[in-house]
Amino acid sequence: MKKQNSKDRREMSVYSPSSWCNSVWKRVLDMTFAGVLLFALLPLLIVLAFVIKLTSKGEILFRQRRPGRTGREFQIFKFRTMVTNREHPGPVLTRAEDPRVTWIGRYLRKWKLDELPQLLNVLRGDMSFVGPRPQPTKLWAKPTIQQLAVDVLSVRPGITSYATLNFRNEEELLAPLTAEELEDVYTRAIMPAKLKMDLNYLQTATFASDTRLIFKTAARILSPREEENASLVKEHLPAIEERKYRSAAGNAD
Repeated sequence: MKKQNSKDRREMSVYSPSSWCNSVWKRVLDMTFAGVLLFALLPLLIVLAFVIKLTSKGEILFRQRRPGRTGREFQIFKFRTMVTNREHPGPVLTRAEDPRVTWIGRYLRKWKLDELPQLLNVLRGDMSFVGPRPQPTKLWAKPTIQQLAVDVLSVRPGITSYATLNFRNEEELLAPLTAEELEDVYTRAIMPAKLKMDLNYLQTATFASDTRLIFKTAARILSPREEENASLVKEHLPAIEERKYRSAAGNAD
């Protein structure tokens, strides 16, 4: 990303994250709670690591380079939930009933247990508890994302975000798409919509609003429920809606 382009985008930007987003107090609280949770959850982390190792071949942790604050890349940690296939890894995004996901991985993803190793990322300063979800480096190269990149990467990415909480059933929305269409639709429609949601939230973010978001996220995980996505598809995801109609027409023929 050229410096001049970054400067121009910053001058045209309508977003300005609140001072809380990059404050020392937010960082201190992130480190404190990440350390406490890692210590408290250590027995569970050990059990999950053994189960993953015993039930499928491959590493226990999934690692991937992703841009963080100021665009500096870091290595995100997750428990591995997919089969290892270095020769044919497939798309970077997953859909509902993705055949690459292991049987134990489906449970880990359902209860968000695969995200627990990201507490290490928070402790290291790569991430925060609340912030835009970090996306694979490959996706940031898309032209549809470049306009938002400077603003999004001005704060640390988070374990949870406003878009994470409100943009539900993402994998189900992607289900009608082919592997070839998946990345294009995501970067053209879903990712920009999610980033704008997060940036709107971050403009007025405070300690209190972040705390509420964390508790709401925990409540949603503990009490998952199906939600209607029709209005969201209509407003933000015309590409997916069009694909559904094309699929229906193809089946009719």
